[in-house]
Amino acid sequence: MNFVLNLSFSDLLLLLPEIFLTCWLCVVITVDFVSPRLPKERLAYLSVGGLLATLGCLAWFDVNQVSGTLFGNMFVLDRMAIFFKIFILGSTILVILASIEYVDRFTLFRGEYYALVVMSALGMMFMASANDLLSVFVSLEFSTLGFYILVSYLRDDLASNEAGLKFFILGVFAAGLFAYGISLVYGETGKLVFSDMASAPATPGLIIGFLLIFAALGFKIGAVPFHSWIPDTYHGAPTPVTAFLSIAPKGAALAILLRIFIVALGTFKPTWIYLLVAVSIVSMTYGNIVAIAQRNIKRLLAYSGIAQIGNVLIGLAAGTKMGNDAILFYLLAYLFANIGAFAVVIAVSQAIGRDEIEDYRGLGRRSPFLAFSMLLFLLSLAGVPPLAGFIGKLYIFIAAIKEGLYTLITVGLINIVISMYYYLIVVKQMYINEPIDPSPISIRGPMKAVIYVGLAGTLVIGIYPQPFTDWVVAATLMFANFVTPAATITPPNLLIGS
Repeated sequence: MNFVLNLSFSDLLLLLPEIFLTCWLCVVITVDFVSPRLPKERLAYLSVGGLLATLGCLAWFDVNQVSGTLFGNMFVLDRMAIFFKIFILGSTILVILASIEYVDRFTLFRGEYYALVVMSALGMMFMASANDLLSVFVSLEFSTLGFYILVSYLRDDLASNEAGLKFFILGVFAAGLFAYGISLVYGETGKLVFSDMASAPATPGLIIGFLLIFAALGFKIGAVPFHSWIPDTYHGAPTPVTAFLSIAPKGAALAILLRIFIVALGTFKPTWIYLLVAVSIVSMTYGNIVAIAQRNIKRLLAYSGIAQIGNVLIGLAAGTKMGNDAILFYLLAYLFANIGAFAVVIAVSQAIGRDEIEDYRGLGRRSPFLAFSMLLFLLSLAGVPPLAGFIGKLYIFIAAIKEGLYTLITVGLINIVISMYYYLIVVKQMYINEPIDPSPISIRGPMKAVIYVGLAGTLVIGIYPQPFTDWVVAATLMFANFVTPAATITPPNLLIGS
């Protein structure tokens, strides 16, 4: 079979964000190489400038509803892909701004850090547009390559080295599962594009293949029982890298899971719904219960992230357009609260030098701004109104109720109560316990900007969610043909603020 590549200008337009960001990445690397004495903070702002320009291009695409496919439907640009690319770029910008002061502790390769972060973001952008198993595998490994290095970037820190080694070994194992799953699926169907698999019969080989693929993607999102790398990796990695790992790769992997379950496996929903319900229940329960025993704030947020993924899988288990809308909305709420919480962790760690929950004693006296910000972020993660996390959880629960998933909802509500306990442990340390060191904690401009953005997103999405629900509903219109009519019910007025 001969493959002929013919790209017109309109085709290149679909790739414009990726082409531009690739060129900008080369610029960042070149500037760092030819100007070794250039302050690395300027490289951070240079990277953010390129990411903002790419973000503006994607926003223009979204407003003008630019769409299309390339390379025999292997690359797709639709409104859902644009949503996830904006999500990935937004989180990358916030992580780079939160990294500026932290990077000073690196002994070597400070400039390369920003290049690796941008490279990982570029790989995840390709993941968001991947429409077949082969391009998913290539883009997934391309983005993960940067994370293998970033996790172990603290060369003199044994915890960082251990985290990098565990992440690499388990990541390679997950890649092997994914590759073997692809071979089984292709052997059974002769297809790689998701939409071409929709009519394939459910043979044992096909089922095993998709289970292996789900296991590999479950590793990326940190769902139980594929979560074992998360606590140690989050604990040992540089905190900005932990923040990046906690949100951007999960969004990119969920973009792929949505396409697989709704498009490729939509006809098998009565079967795979049990798998997702089980993984959701175990992830929520395990993450919340184990988080109670944590004494390190990064490990607490790691187990909290596992529980949050359990909540996201409720929407995927619903298997409807409303469930898909809820997933995208929940990710937006999670982005601002999670990145904001990690920004506070970075600021406190810079001042104290540790990441133990005990170190947050009296933070309300040492830095009222940081303590109040952390309070709002944790309450949003717990799902307290009127913050963004409450609307996100409500949206997901309504989608599951419409599908009769009452057991899943009951477990989810119980886990909200459990999560409140360990979040309030941190709040108690900040506001009730006396500080060991009463000296104030200073915060630099870029870190303040990240926290302010997190606060704004958490409050605005919670108080006035209408524009954001409109955005996510439009982003998932492509799924209208793959779900039953009942699944396209407009969210209740309570959910969209009208």
